[in-house]
Amino acid sequence: MDLHRLGLVSSRVHHFMLVARLGSIRQAALSLNVAPSSISRTIKQLEEDLDTPLFERTKQRLKLTSAGELLAYHIGQSTGEMNRALTEINDLHGLRRGTVTLAVIESAARGLLPEVLAGFWVRHPEISVDVRVTGSQEAVDLVNQGEADLALAFDVRVPRNARRLASVALPLGVLVPPGSALTKENRPVKAYELAGERVILSDASLTLGSSVEQMFSGSFVEFSRRARTNSIGLMIDLAIRGLGTILQTRLGVQNEISRGHLVFIPLADAGLGLRRLSLIARPKGEASEAALALSASLTSTMEGLKS
Repeated sequence: MDLHRLGLVSSRVHHFMLVARLGSIRQAALSLNVAPSSISRTIKQLEEDLDTPLFERTKQRLKLTSAGELLAYHIGQSTGEMNRALTEINDLHGLRRGTVTLAVIESAARGLLPEVLAGFWVRHPEISVDVRVTGSQEAVDLVNQGEADLALAFDVRVPRNARRLASVALPLGVLVPPGSALTKENRPVKAYELAGERVILSDASLTLGSSVEQMFSGSFVEFSRRARTNSIGLMIDLAIRGLGTILQTRLGVQNEISRGHLVFIPLADAGLGLRRLSLIARPKGEASEAALALSASLTSTMEGLKS
């Protein structure tokens, strides 16, 4: 649940924790749709009231000082306790009411959530689901910090204050329009066959980017980078237009594949790692009945991805 929206966490605390998580006043301001100067004033006033700096700038990123880390830790502890109280209050209503906050990567938001939520709301029409689309690491961080009940993320480690409920391994492949030279052999392709391709890459905010870089590290395959972006949707739209080749799993591209707009070609290289999609949740004692119900729906749909 969003404690700030409920008025249980002040704007000052909310802004501080957001800057601490994102490492940037500008990024925090963008996520809140406010002016950066407003966030900057809030942080400055907090530091003046506490008579100590909370952030230091390192390589164009704000990093918590020792005092900042101490404050963030205790805010996190307090937030966890309030979330537990809200969970117990919601459980008094059973599954008739409640709110679940889900942090999810874009490809899963496109490829899983519409189907999951359609079935979930037939069974639990009064439960609201707040969806935050973000990168994999941030999704898990939100669960760890008590700001989300569940997370769907690729290739992440589970922190201590969270648990993995389900996972599925999905192969990487190439996505190109029908008629592309890569589709003519009607077989899986090897990485060396991508030599000379104009590739659209994801940036460092997506774990997909590191997966692709690992695949090509140490190889002699040379390709032309056409673009780099943090938007899976944009990558797909560009690939449909034949403006570049993208490498990812089928997740989030099922509709484009079924409609014949794109062709998924598996990569056949020996030892090529699979991408692991995981459903991460808060500790068992902190999980509401509503979150457990949604996690059951997500787990069932994830099982279907294995076929």
